[in-house]
Amino acid sequence: MVIALIVACAFFMENLDATIIVTAVPPIAQSFGTTATRMSLGITAYVLATAACIPASGWLADRVGARNLFGAAIGAFTLASMACGAAPTFLAFIAARVVQGAAAAMMSPVGRLVVLRSTEKRDLMQALSTLVWPALFAPVLGPPLGGFITGAASWRWIFYVNVPLGLAGMALVFTFIPNQKADEHTAFDAKGFTLMAVALACLTYGLDAIGAREIEPSLGLSLLAAAAAVGLLAVRHLQSTPAPVVRLQALRMRTFFVGCLSGGCISRAAISATPFLLPLMFEVGFGLSPAAAGLLLLIYMAANLAMKTITNPILRRFGMRTVLVVNCAIASVGIAACAAISPSLPMALSGLILVLAGASRSMQFTALTFVTFADIAPEERASASVLSSLTQQISMGMGVSVGALMLNFSRLLRHAPDLSLHDFRLAFVAAGLLGALAMLSYTRLAADAGAEISGHRAGAGS
Repeated sequence: MVIALIVACAFFMENLDATIIVTAVPPIAQSFGTTATRMSLGITAYVLATAACIPASGWLADRVGARNLFGAAIGAFTLASMACGAAPTFLAFIAARVVQGAAAAMMSPVGRLVVLRSTEKRDLMQALSTLVWPALFAPVLGPPLGGFITGAASWRWIFYVNVPLGLAGMALVFTFIPNQKADEHTAFDAKGFTLMAVALACLTYGLDAIGAREIEPSLGLSLLAAAAAVGLLAVRHLQSTPAPVVRLQALRMRTFFVGCLSGGCISRAAISATPFLLPLMFEVGFGLSPAAAGLLLLIYMAANLAMKTITNPILRRFGMRTVLVVNCAIASVGIAACAAISPSLPMALSGLILVLAGASRSMQFTALTFVTFADIAPEERASASVLSSLTQQISMGMGVSVGALMLNFSRLLRHAPDLSLHDFRLAFVAAGLLGALAMLSYTRLAADAGAEISGHRAGAGS
């Protein structure tokens, strides 16, 4: 459990850094004498570097040891954070963000692998439950926290706060985590890594381009087409080479395929759109200050936290398939219901909607994490961790892109120059409908899916 907590804290630092910069983009741009639009490259560069470098994490962990790589990644992330804060120029800042993203690519899959390898299967649900909370809270906490730090001190402190966290994290990693590595070393699959990196970079930037108002949509579509073509070549290579950079065998397991790809990708995309849309709606649609919007988001975040206390008992009582199907419906309704939130709605009703959306988000993310690794054999955990990190990165980007695309689509339908509350309502309903599609995938799971780690007994609650 100690190892899971250490890894979770590192995940929180990583996930927070991906979103905390959002509200600080204008002052950062001003300090570098550039535009906010150009400054958004600081976000894109981080995401692109993370996506492109994740495929190499499994091979590196087997070669140098999971603990050594995880600790080194935290160290590199910390140094890059210092470089971001001290950057004298725009180009220096972007370069530091690229290093940050590359280091983050080694943190998520390797940290999860450390937990998977050091935990008995009977304790896996509790350990994985600990790893879920950073993904739940960081995207919600990041933007308002970034605005607060920027207003109270300087945008540079957004990055400096990582320094004590990183130093403490490295000390804990090298003290408590064993250095597990593969007994046999294989040559690095440079071709497979290059193909995957190019495909993932095109996919990530293509999704970002489609959702951005300032970028020509045709560029995004071209990048997605290139991602599909190169991705197909990558899959063919990974299936044919004897020592691929990422093994695809885990995808043959139905629980992993559903939790990681089919249902999981759709659910994560729909749910990830919510923390993107909510603060924008509060500030743009309602005209609230960042501080006031942050207070409303605290309701949403508190529901995420409160739900964690009863998630495991619910899964144990009703089983993973039942929870995934039923909660998927609840989560979809919760997302769509956010369209009803308005300044004229009583605060109590708005709060209930935020609680419903936050609690169901927490349950779905946790259940998906459990079912993804429920049946993965120990020898497949390294590749499974890499694949899981990849799909999570992609689905979160898809969620933001879908939300932004729906906002702009609705605005264009009205022939309006600016967003209004009506546009946010359409985006929330569309995200809710998208999330509901995942139920079709969850119904294909066996009734006892994940029972070995959840402790659910047939007939106990379903």
